[in-house]
Amino acid sequence: MHPPPPPSGGIGLKSAHFAQFLDAAARGAGPRWVEVHPQNYMMAGGPMHRWLEAVREAVPVSFHSVGLSLGDPDGVDLAELDRLAALCERYEPALVSDHLSWSSLSGEHFPDLLPLPMTRASLDHFAAQVAIVQERLGRAMLVENPSRMIAFAGDEYSEEQFLSELVRRTGCGLILDVNNVIVQSINLGIDAVAYLDAIDGAAVGEVHVAGHAIEEHGKERLAIDDHGSPVSEECWALLERLLARIGPRPVLVERDNALPAFAELAAEAARADAICERSLAHAA
Repeated sequence: MHPPPPPSGGIGLKSAHFAQFLDAAARGAGPRWVEVHPQNYMMAGGPMHRWLEAVREAVPVSFHSVGLSLGDPDGVDLAELDRLAALCERYEPALVSDHLSWSSLSGEHFPDLLPLPMTRASLDHFAAQVAIVQERLGRAMLVENPSRMIAFAGDEYSEEQFLSELVRRTGCGLILDVNNVIVQSINLGIDAVAYLDAIDGAAVGEVHVAGHAIEEHGKERLAIDDHGSPVSEECWALLERLLARIGPRPVLVERDNALPAFAELAAEAARADAICERSLAHAA
């Protein structure tokens, strides 16, 4: 298994940037770790694997899954879990993660990560699925907080309480997505600072930053986690505050759509580097 990613800025690496990333890495430049969606590599061979092998030799790689559907009432997709386990055996990623969400039901798969009710029953079921994944992979996983547009009536936990209890029960860690908290502050009216302050820093294995889009509906605003915008200034400010409290962590710049030039992503990762370095002064 590779060592964990360094507490610095990384990028979600896309095929359009493979060559530029490897060229920068060969010169000792650019982001010092990357994250990939393992679902893009769930084939026996081919050029995608050749690229990933080269990337893995250069820097630590984190696997950020989007396909386990941990909140599916029928349980985790075991075929998908087997494919993920095989890929982990092949590449020994530094981290493996998925989401506090569900995306399949009765064998039907949906092109989105859907929210869960924050109830005791939901927590019991989700914790059981995390335990299945961790047993199959032989390692602790990370679970990412979602970007929600709605909350369910009858919720028995706040999201941060739900996540904290999940960590306590399963021993998993967290990806703390700062932009997702901002999205919820707009859509659900939560206090983003209070949310971040409620998360135990010891549970946070990775942090995500991103931008979002805003739709105007009369007097109402709807935030969309579009993964297609630069990191917002609000997100950078909250990241700085978070890391001043919990210390430096691997910080991923997320960009899946409207992909910019590699240099732009590398510059955002460098900005995350600087925030990580400043957080060391607070920890000293």
